[in-house]
Amino acid sequence: MTRKNILVTGGGGFLGSHLCERLLNEGHSVICADNFFTGNKKNIEALMDNRRFELLRHDVTFPLYVEVDEIYNLACPASPVHYQKDPAQTVKTCVHGAINMLGLARRTGAKILQASTSEVYGDPNVHPQVEEYWGNVNPIGERACYDEGKRAAETLFMSYRRQCNLRIKIVRIFNTYGPNMHPNDGRVVSNFILQALRNEPITIYGDGSQTRSFCYCTDLIDAMVRMMNTGDEITGPVNIGNPVEFTMLQLAGLVKELTSSRSELVFKPLPSDDPRQRKPDITKAKQLLGWTPTTPLEEGLKRTIAYFEDLLRSGEA
Repeated sequence: MTRKNILVTGGGGFLGSHLCERLLNEGHSVICADNFFTGNKKNIEALMDNRRFELLRHDVTFPLYVEVDEIYNLACPASPVHYQKDPAQTVKTCVHGAINMLGLARRTGAKILQASTSEVYGDPNVHPQVEEYWGNVNPIGERACYDEGKRAAETLFMSYRRQCNLRIKIVRIFNTYGPNMHPNDGRVVSNFILQALRNEPITIYGDGSQTRSFCYCTDLIDAMVRMMNTGDEITGPVNIGNPVEFTMLQLAGLVKELTSSRSELVFKPLPSDDPRQRKPDITKAKQLLGWTPTTPLEEGLKRTIAYFEDLLRSGEA
């Protein structure tokens, strides 16, 4: 294996920290760039003593000058609670961040991967979602700062590919969960687990019939690395996620069972533009990457519950 110098933007975040660990375990040198708006230094604490790991506090809306072979662009708050807190900055992170990282890739000749999102499909009218589907996104809604920001980033990546022949990769990430999730990110898995562990009411928005597909973090990271390692002719976008679909009621019931919780279910109005269904078609991931997720939801939830139990014991959640 050839050792590479790899930049991971957003490397202190939930998925970024798992990616940094994976790349270090493969023998690469890793530069983690993060402004810690939503990332956490504790996520990468165990990596700090590795001589091949370097941490930079950096905001991708500003240019970065480093010498790298590959770039994984993960920098952006990814939960509605966080990206709606400063929507203008969210758009800037998506767009200016993409421009700056593409510029770095062009200067260094690096291969670059964009961590896009299933949110580019909006509230989909096609189910399951295939990469050819253009989406159903409200461009002026509360979620648009993230949805349209990520769509614009994909446009930039493809434009740099066509104009500059840049070696790009685009993956569209569907709901992912696991250790290192932010305890206050407002995502359904972390919400349900913490409410259940505290025996607080479990909050379900709408009637609980809306669906999501949940992919365990290490399965997701494996797909990203496989995508980066494909030939230059493969650009994506490629959906990566778990195609097994669950309703919010099913998820809440499973979390209650695994935590032996006394929590009751409480129903509240559905937020605006919240997708009714979300399920990836991963045919391309199977064909191009030889990848399918392998971690069952129950097993992944057990590991995630253990992580949040530790946070509660330490007073960090």
